[in-house]
Amino acid sequence: MQIWPGHPYPLGATFDGTGTNFALFSEVAERVELCLIADDGGETRIELTEVDGFVWHAYVPGLNPGQRYGYRVHGPYDPANGHRCNPSKLLLDPYAKAIDGQIDGDPSLFSYRFDAPDERNDDDSAGHTMTSVVINPFFDWGHDRPPQHEYHASVIYEAHVKGLTMRHPDVPEELRGTYAGIAHPAIVDHLASLGVTAIELMPVHQFVNDPHLVEKGLSNYWGYNTIGFFAPHNGYSALGQPGQQVQDFKAMVKALHAADIEVILDVVYNHTAEGNHLGPTLSFRGIDNAAYYRLVDDDQAHYFDTTGTGNSLLMRHPHVLQLIMDSLRYWVQDMHVDGFRFDLASTLARQFHEVDRLSAFFDMVQQDPVISQVKLIAEPWDLGAGGYQVGGFPPLWSEWNGDYRDTVRDFWRGEPSTLAQFASRIAGSSDLYEHTGRKPIASVNFVTAHDGFTLADLVSYNEKHNEANGEDNKDGESHNRSWNCGVEGPTSDPEVRALRGRQQRNFLTTLLLSQGVPMIAHGDELGRTQQGNNNVYAQDNELSWIDWNLDAPRLALVEFTQRLVRLRRDHPVLRRRRFFAGQPDQDRESNLRDIAWFTPSGENMRQEAWEVDHARAVMVFLNGEAISEPDPRGEPIVDDSFLVMFNASPDDLTFTLPPADFGAEWTCVLDTDHNLEVGESVDAASVVKVTARSTVVLTRPAGTAGAGASGLGSA
Repeated sequence: MQIWPGHPYPLGATFDGTGTNFALFSEVAERVELCLIADDGGETRIELTEVDGFVWHAYVPGLNPGQRYGYRVHGPYDPANGHRCNPSKLLLDPYAKAIDGQIDGDPSLFSYRFDAPDERNDDDSAGHTMTSVVINPFFDWGHDRPPQHEYHASVIYEAHVKGLTMRHPDVPEELRGTYAGIAHPAIVDHLASLGVTAIELMPVHQFVNDPHLVEKGLSNYWGYNTIGFFAPHNGYSALGQPGQQVQDFKAMVKALHAADIEVILDVVYNHTAEGNHLGPTLSFRGIDNAAYYRLVDDDQAHYFDTTGTGNSLLMRHPHVLQLIMDSLRYWVQDMHVDGFRFDLASTLARQFHEVDRLSAFFDMVQQDPVISQVKLIAEPWDLGAGGYQVGGFPPLWSEWNGDYRDTVRDFWRGEPSTLAQFASRIAGSSDLYEHTGRKPIASVNFVTAHDGFTLADLVSYNEKHNEANGEDNKDGESHNRSWNCGVEGPTSDPEVRALRGRQQRNFLTTLLLSQGVPMIAHGDELGRTQQGNNNVYAQDNELSWIDWNLDAPRLALVEFTQRLVRLRRDHPVLRRRRFFAGQPDQDRESNLRDIAWFTPSGENMRQEAWEVDHARAVMVFLNGEAISEPDPRGEPIVDDSFLVMFNASPDDLTFTLPPADFGAEWTCVLDTDHNLEVGESVDAASVVKVTARSTVVLTRPAGTAGAGASGLGSA
C-alpha cells in the first residue's frame, strides 16, 4: 500500500476520485495510527508521520468510499492533568462524514477499570465501538435550490425522523423511520397541505445509543447525545450500508426543497456522548481531551458541566470553534440544509464562566459569509448559573421563546394576573427583543415541543405520567402549566372532551395569530398523545410515534390547523416584520392605531384594566392598513383588518365591538367553539357572545373603516 504525505487541510477523510486524504488534529499526541478496518474486522495500521500545526495527515491512493477506519492515538494518560490518551481504544474521526455501527457497552470502551478506576484499561475496544466511513461526496442535486422563506413568513414544524414516519400506513414498511420515509410523498404531501414552510428535525447528527438504556429495553430516542458532528445518524438509513446515510439524507433534502419546504437541523454542539470522567472513550477524549473539553480549573480529572450530560465543549479553543464552524458550513454547502436550532445555546456562549453574547463563537458566526445567511435559532438556556437567556442573544439570532410558552399556557388554564403578559407575547414580545434592535422574528413562538406534553396531553393531564421510563416518575418537568379540564387522562365525558378540543384550538389559534415565528410540534395538528408522558427521550415505540389512524375529531383538527396556517399566510398583518408602534401610520389618511386593545365591554384598555388579577378576556384590533413596512418592491402593504376576542374565563362573555370608525361590518373567519358561523356578519358596536374558554376572529376588508376615528385605543 502506497502512503503519500497528503495535506493537513481539510480535516477528516476526503475522497477526491482517485484516493483519500486523512487529517486529524491532536496537540497532545506523540504518535497517531490510521487504522483501516476490513469487512472481517481485520485492521491495517498506518503510522501518520506528517504533522503540520498539530494536524497529522497522509494520503492513500486508490482508497475508495465505503472504507471503514479509525485512529489510535499514543500520548499521555494523565487524568489529573486532563490527558486521557490510550492507543488501545479505536477512535472515531471527529470529522467523519459517516459512521458505522453502535457501541455495545463492553468494558473495553472505557479507559479505566471498573474494579480499579485509578488504573488504565488497556483492553482493545475494536469490535465493540463505532467506525468512521469514507464517503462518496458526489450527488446529483439537479435543480435543487434553497426555498429561502423569509422569517416573518415562516411556519416551523418540529419533527422526529422516526416518530413522524414509523406508523404512517402509506409509507412502505422498509422506509418507515428513515430519511427516505420523510422524503416519501405521503409525508411531504402532509407537510405541504398543512402549509408549513420548514421542518425542524430533532438531532440527526450521529448519536450514541446509551448501553444503560438498552439494558432496560429502552434507547436514546431523541438523539441529544452526539458523537459525530458531520455524520447523518446511521440508524435513519433505509439500506443501512456504510456511507449510504449521506445519500439518503441528501435525497430527503432534495425532495423537501422540491415541495418548497426548508430543512432546519436541531444540533447539539454543547457536549458529546462521551459524558463525564466515567464515560467511554470513543473519540475526542482519546484524541485530545484537554483541547476538546472544558475541565474544572483546579481539578482537571473532572469536567465542567453546564449541560447536565457530563461534559461541555471548550468553546474558547480554536480547534473546537473550527470544528463547529466547519460542521455548520458542511451541512449548508454539502448537505443543503437551510438553518439550525442550537440545543442549550447558552453553553456555546460560555467562553469562560458567564454567558457572554459577544463570545468567540457568536463573533465567528456573525462574520461567516455562509452561516450568517441561514436561519439560526437558539435554545436560549442551559443548566449552568445565569443560563436562562431569553432575549439575550445577538441580533442575527432568533430564539425559542420560553416566556411565550409559559404565559400562553397560564392564560388558557385560567391563571390570575396573566392578561398583560399574554398581550405582550401575542404582540411579538417587544419587551424582550426590541431594546437590542431586534424584530418580532427574534421570537420563535411555541406552546409545545418535543420536551414536555403534546398539545392533546397539555389539556388532558395535570401531572406527568412517566412510569414507562423506569425512573419512578422522577424524570421530566413537574411544573407543566397544564390543565386536564377536570378529569385526569382519557375520558368518555362529552363535555370534558369538547372542552379539551376547544382548548387545543385556542392554543393553535393563539400560536398562529401571534407576531413572531410559530412552531408546531409534530402531531399536535393530529391530536397526538403520549399518554401523559412528558419525557419520551427513551421511548422508541408507539408511545412516541405518531398514530396516523385518524378519527373524525382528529381529522377536524388537521383541517382547522390548515385553515389557520392559510389565514396567517394570506394576511401580512398577522406576520408583521416590525413591532407595533401603537400609533397611526403617518402616511395613511386614518387616525386608527396599528393595534388597539379593548375590554369585553368595548372600552379602551387602560393601565388599571391590565392590572386586574381576575381579568381573563381581551379584544385586540389589528389594523391591516397601518403596516408601516413596504413589500419587496417598495410598495406599501395594505391588508384586511382583524378583531380577535380571547375569552379564557370559565364563563360565557358578551363582547361589544368597537364603533364604526374601526369598521362598519365584520365577518367571522374563526370561532373555536363554532358559536358563530364562518362567514356570519356582525355590525359595528353590536354585541357578540364568546363562549367560555374560546376565541373568535372577525375581519373586514381594507378601506371599510371610518377616516376620522377618535377612539384610538391603548397600545
